[in-house]
Amino acid sequence: MTTAFIFPGQGSQFIGMGKDLYENFQEARETFEMVDDALKQKLSKMMFEGEATDLNLTENTQPALMAMSMAVMNVLRGQGKFELSQQANFVAGHSLGEYAALTAAQSLELDITAKLLKLRGQAMQRAVPVGQGAMAAILGLDFDDVKKITEAASNEDICEAANDNSNGQVVISGHAGAVAKAITLATEAGAKRAIELPVSAPFHCRLMAPAAQEMATALADVDFRPPTVPVIANVTASTVTDPSQIRQLLVEQITGTVRWRESVIYMKTKGVDKVLEIGAGKVLCGLVKRIEPDIDAQAIGTAEQIDTFLSTL
Repeated sequence: MTTAFIFPGQGSQFIGMGKDLYENFQEARETFEMVDDALKQKLSKMMFEGEATDLNLTENTQPALMAMSMAVMNVLRGQGKFELSQQANFVAGHSLGEYAALTAAQSLELDITAKLLKLRGQAMQRAVPVGQGAMAAILGLDFDDVKKITEAASNEDICEAANDNSNGQVVISGHAGAVAKAITLATEAGAKRAIELPVSAPFHCRLMAPAAQEMATALADVDFRPPTVPVIANVTASTVTDPSQIRQLLVEQITGTVRWRESVIYMKTKGVDKVLEIGAGKVLCGLVKRIEPDIDAQAIGTAEQIDTFLSTL
């Protein structure tokens, strides 16, 4: 069996995530406490019992989802005497999930990743004043059609394809006016739905260039190690193992399209027949099943799911 471990991105968060792990596993408690210490904030308390409005702030969402994923990974390692390099052929993450993938593959240290994601969230929020940007989900049209629509909607303003999530699910991003125009064009072109998303900034488009510059500076000082498992990068939809290339692709990812559909197709061409979604929810499992129905997809994010998975090893 050829297996990929995949890590969710923004949108998978929910209040209460990780609480059962904290209550049941020492490895999870240590993970959440390490992230809290690194950020000098009680992020875990916010995750377990805070307000959704606080958790949904991108500077909190990004390190929180990574902490959740790494809590699961560290429980698997501790409880199952589990080594990722022996169980996984590839790792991949959706947007910020790529940082979790790199941390799981020991390319980054947990505390460093937490700080980077806090900064990443702040930088992305600072890049565009609130209200100037927007994002929208276009359902029922393929990527090439949506790309043509974004080009037609862009004049002096910017509108680009941000996430190629699955067949018939593309997220667009850019100036609010251009995104609104693209919604109208998509509806006229036969989209099943074209809806603006409740986000605080237009991620993964050229408007994020100031954030990319900030992250380039921050990442320049980070010591990346070669990952123990090949990482499928969002920007290229192919594997990367060289630390300098990993660093560069993380910068490009800020303004680039998340090529998730192509990443899953790449997995399939490499023989992947099982994916394990590590962390909050099962959004990526749903996308994988839409892209490559023959791939077995399983979510591991609760104490019960961990126990079930470990019993199969």
